Amino acid sequence: MTSSVNIREIVLEILMEITEEEAYSHVVIRSVLEKYQYLEKRDRAFISRVSEGTLEYLLQMDYIIECFSKVPVYNMKPLIRNLLRMSVYQLKYMDSVPDSAVCNEAVKIAQRRGFYNLKGFVNGVLRNAARGLDSVVYPDVREDPEQYLSVMYSIPLWIVKKWMAQFDFDTVEAVCRSSHEEKGTTVRCILEKASVEEIIADLQEQNITVRRHPYLDYALEISGYNYIKAIRAFKKGWIQVQDVSSMLVAEIAAPNWGDYCIDVCAAPGGKSLHISEKLRGSGFVEARDISEHKVKLMQENIERTGAINIKAHVEDATEWNRFSHHRADIVLADVPCSGLGVIGKKQDIKYKMTEARQRELVLLQRKILRAAQDYVKPGGVLIYSTCTIGADENQMNLKWLLENYPFRLESIDSYICNELKSKTTGGGYIQLLPGIHQTDGFFIARLRRLEMAKPVIAG
Repeated sequence: MTSSVNIREIVLEILMEITEEEAYSHVVIRSVLEKYQYLEKRDRAFISRVSEGTLEYLLQMDYIIECFSKVPVYNMKPLIRNLLRMSVYQLKYMDSVPDSAVCNEAVKIAQRRGFYNLKGFVNGVLRNAARGLDSVVYPDVREDPEQYLSVMYSIPLWIVKKWMAQFDFDTVEAVCRSSHEEKGTTVRCILEKASVEEIIADLQEQNITVRRHPYLDYALEISGYNYIKAIRAFKKGWIQVQDVSSMLVAEIAAPNWGDYCIDVCAAPGGKSLHISEKLRGSGFVEARDISEHKVKLMQENIERTGAINIKAHVEDATEWNRFSHHRADIVLADVPCSGLGVIGKKQDIKYKMTEARQRELVLLQRKILRAAQDYVKPGGVLIYSTCTIGADENQMNLKWLLENYPFRLESIDSYICNELKSKTTGGGYIQLLPGIHQTDGFFIARLRRLEMAKPVIAG
């Protein structure tokens, strides 16, 4: 490894920033890799692998550490805690790294960082772990299935309990397992620019692996590339990075020629752009978001793809806009949520989210819905969606909306493929589950505003 910097100390700093300062993992890791882009490829790969892997299995690492330590993990100094986590990850999941190197380097780091009096503790825990990893007794799946899932898949117990209350064990395990499976990048072909066949050929010319997605004929899964912005099809505005679950929002919204659409929480803009494309240059899409930074990113995508019937601007979705009253044919409310449907892509989400934060999010979601529903004209369509799993933020919000405002659910069966149809889709909504469906975890409901009914004042 490069002698001028200590690769393991870089990893430790990444973990400290994410776990102690609650920074976003993808932002921190990307920033660090850009800072150290001069390092050899294998060193950069080591940084990514250990950082991401330790986060992915954080709870499992803590469980293993406590099998060999008399001090509970959360009573340890933060630096020592993260040093042990990253070291145990290497011992368990990286056979190419000698156990002796893992232990020795951890002791040296502890000493360099001012924890000379704890170097014996670090050494003892890691030496014992290296010898005893195969003898660790994990929770029994039959005696305590919830604890088993929590430890083996590193999902906080409160999340597992919520999922188990809604789904059977096999479904929950499939969702948990999926969060550890490597997946390609899903992109939407922008058919106004090029055909799917042209786009596939262009991607393959750059030696990119392409798989057509079974749910939508214009969706592709790509892998084997280094940098998305360097892909020729991306630079030409032929593709947009977007999960199929997100693409289904526009399919279920089903805009008609000339429709006026408002997306109240639009960033990063994939759904708004998709609606814009489906309007074929007619109508208009108003893409709103609270952050100037996010709006700027949306505007970049609008310019890259050449969309002409869409505008992005800053607006707080929780604040009612009287100028939008009953104005829109379609309103998209893809609200801020716990994000538990995308933990396979952003592992730190599951650790940052708590039951209290989730309850706060439900209140925020209802505040946004209270404003957004008013923008739908009589006979218009409201699409409610989240990238999460669980009734609190999905079915219960849907129930609240129907009880308080003049909407009815409409079947979405005519907008989705046969593989996705179920009793709930006939009733107006779908809960997509990673590991069960070939998408992120996502919830989508289609509601139509009643023509003559008067709104009920929500309590």
